[in-house]
Amino acid sequence: MFEPVIAPSGTLLGLLQRGRGDGTLHALTAPRAEALAALNHCVLRDPRHDWQVENRSLYYARLYLDLHGELDEIEAHLFDVEDAFDTEESRTGLALAVLGHLASYGRRDALQLLRRYAASGSNWAWALDELALRDDDAGLRSLAAPVLARFATDAEGEAELAAAVRDAFEPRPWRLWAEDPRESIATRVRAAHEAGCFDRWQRQMRPTGPRPGWSVQAVFEWAQQGFERGAALHVPAARCLVAVAGPEDRAEIVRAAEDGFDGARCTALRYLADGNDPDALDLIEGAVATGSPAVVEAAVDAFERMRSIAAVDRARGWARRPDPLGAAAGRMLACRGGVEDKDLVLGALREAVRGEGPDAPTLWTLVDGTGRLGIACAAPVLRHIYRETASSHLRGRAARALAATDPSFPAGFAVECLWDCEESTREIAARHAETGDARVVEQLRRLAADPAEEAEVQTAVRSRIAPEGPAA
Repeated sequence: MFEPVIAPSGTLLGLLQRGRGDGTLHALTAPRAEALAALNHCVLRDPRHDWQVENRSLYYARLYLDLHGELDEIEAHLFDVEDAFDTEESRTGLALAVLGHLASYGRRDALQLLRRYAASGSNWAWALDELALRDDDAGLRSLAAPVLARFATDAEGEAELAAAVRDAFEPRPWRLWAEDPRESIATRVRAAHEAGCFDRWQRQMRPTGPRPGWSVQAVFEWAQQGFERGAALHVPAARCLVAVAGPEDRAEIVRAAEDGFDGARCTALRYLADGNDPDALDLIEGAVATGSPAVVEAAVDAFERMRSIAAVDRARGWARRPDPLGAAAGRMLACRGGVEDKDLVLGALREAVRGEGPDAPTLWTLVDGTGRLGIACAAPVLRHIYRETASSHLRGRAARALAATDPSFPAGFAVECLWDCEESTREIAARHAETGDARVVEQLRRLAADPAEEAEVQTAVRSRIAPEGPAA
């Protein structure tokens, strides 16, 4: 899947792609055709940088309802000839999830599209999972024959069917089909279920990797072998060292951390850092200065995991370094520093935005730390991140930090956050948005009554306002 192209944050398309609450508010006041065109663009060209963790489906489904949107373009996308060639879940997953939510709101056209796609589409398993949560037994039973027809009746086909049953996210359809009155269907599904359970048991009985009886050198060799074939094994290898290494092995481990092969060096650094070895910090600094990019990354990760007072003190000295260790030091202070570290954390936040932009991975930790330390003068930077980031998770973290640092948040961004795509962001808004605005009260009541809303959001809503009562 290609990296999504995100429109500017001041446009309707850019707002909807980001999942911002202002996207919904602007769409409802824009010409309907323009709003639906932007909405369809988002659903058919998934705008998420990480589609497996960021939420958009409920956000877009609610907007389809509010706009009384037709599903013709979703239908054309799902049943396009490209579906036979591009079978990646990312091509159709968002559209199917949107249809699932629409079906739960009573849209029969969405339910029918899901049934058709489950019977004939390449991403049928996703559609079936959506139906498992929303369709009735009769609808699911009607799909048994077309789904099973996907799998040949030879040994290879039965093995694929067993894997599909074993790995199904929602087991309800398979359980129904195992009790199907058509014996040919029930027998085949039950056999696939039994084969899947046996396969899982076999895998559990054949664990791979090093054993506690191995020597330190054997663990290092295993980690290096993984490194040479492109598999980063230093983290599990470091855990193995905990089991096999004794005090007499420390010198060997330190030597590996100083100048060992990359796999062994990464393993030794992780092991020593996790154990708060007195030489760990110096070895990490040396690794950043002399190591390969893989060693530098492992050294920085090992440092950030440290919890000791000595590590925090060292971070204060490293925070202004213009290298990965300096960035890691800023993140450590954001997580574990005190009020005396506010300037260093603020400096790291500003430098990250200036140097890497509003989507820099380092910002997640720095934004959290800014809120934790209550750095009020960081509010302008946090507002910039909130507006510009394409990550709805980072925007939610920025909203949480603004709630702790910006007095204007309750009457400002908190209002639009009630329509945000992320439930955690809606929860923050429900706790902070000023209820003097009629839109806020109306949306709070809508969230409280919506069966699709998350329980945490509804709990926050009810702490502020009763469904039919006055504002709290």
